Amino acid sequence: MIKIIKSDEFETECIIEKTVTSTSLTTAVAIIIANVMRRGDEALKEYTEQLDECQLSSFELSKAAMDEAINNVDPEFIGILERAAKNIEDFHRGQIRAGFEMPPKNGILLGQKITPIERVGSYIPGGTAAYPSSLLMNCITAKIAGVSEVIIATPPSKEGTVDGVNGVDARILAAAKVAGVDRVFTMGGAQAIAALAYGTETVPRVDKITGPGNAYVAEAKRQVFGIVGIDMIAGPSDIMVIADKTANPEYVAADMLSQCEHGVDSPAILVTTSANLAKTVRMEIETQLTGLPRGEIAKKAINEKGLIIIAKSINEAFEIANKVAPEHLEIMLEEPFNYIDNVKNAGAIFMGRYSPEALGDYYAGPNHTLPTSGTARFSSPLSVDDFTKKSSYIYFSEDALLAASNDVIRFAQEEGLQAHAVSIQKRLNGK
Repeated sequence: MIKIIKSDEFETECIIEKTVTSTSLTTAVAIIIANVMRRGDEALKEYTEQLDECQLSSFELSKAAMDEAINNVDPEFIGILERAAKNIEDFHRGQIRAGFEMPPKNGILLGQKITPIERVGSYIPGGTAAYPSSLLMNCITAKIAGVSEVIIATPPSKEGTVDGVNGVDARILAAAKVAGVDRVFTMGGAQAIAALAYGTETVPRVDKITGPGNAYVAEAKRQVFGIVGIDMIAGPSDIMVIADKTANPEYVAADMLSQCEHGVDSPAILVTTSANLAKTVRMEIETQLTGLPRGEIAKKAINEKGLIIIAKSINEAFEIANKVAPEHLEIMLEEPFNYIDNVKNAGAIFMGRYSPEALGDYYAGPNHTLPTSGTARFSSPLSVDDFTKKSSYIYFSEDALLAASNDVIRFAQEEGLQAHAVSIQKRLNGK
């Protein structure tokens, strides 16, 4: 049963654990990456046979094969994908930035240009489960940013699927078509990350890798960072609910359990000023657990990682939230917008009793790829910015350089970089 404590007893570190990679995992992933770097497609095929128990003649799916699978997807679900995609597109279009140019002044012109990343690879988990929502969030955002080529890598299933291709669930392929994905590769795990980062005979090298995955995928992303860009190293999904006595305990319990079914290490925290709500929510959690298909997973998570905190005030509740920096923060207060400015650290904020976190996972529009493990203290949800680069440009006229020359030369000399000073002085000869 979930524990109830008073705010004085709360310690942030006991709930949100930082991701720690074991030496054995680090070594295993490093070996996989090195093997794919050296042997390319041959290594990919071996790992697919060994780890996914699949034999594939080709890793890339043809357009025809994708269309064939999509024809077997329920048209109603395709409609849902399209509506969700429209919401995601509308929201992320608001993030598009233009470059800027400062007004010319005394022969100086300064500016910044925005350039989309050319090729992005998104990892979409698969095999035993399908996550078309992750595909929409990653790939639509990349397309809106102007990425020229969006590739997905998704692992095959040894059982295959009735309506899929190469063991890839047809719902993933339907989402790929809706999102405008350019190429689909059936490969999973650390070997897929290595192939995207370094390229093989058939897999093109990308400039950035995004998307969630298991511990091997996360560690592989960590190891290839610097060779390619990555979005983030994602930890277990988490949720915090701030609620007062007006909150519906059924809603609170359901939303907490919605995160716990992700995995046994997913924290769910309620912070409330009402001791009565705390007790009622605890009872409601026990009741709702009995009807969940993933009830055993959710039960372990809520009992080991769940917590109900009784705060002295609403202000203290937000102080606790800002210390935890949750991935998802629900504000179930009578007037939630009165408190939006109290939030300093959160990945996504859900306002009011009719805005459950599940809306953000699938449909509302804002990105569901969010900072976990307390990293909302310094990082942000996946956005259009993650798929663009910013370059500054500088123009000085001859007179402008002359006016700045003494300052630049002295600065270079103070740092002991004489060649820098000479590069200015060469342009001053005879002046």
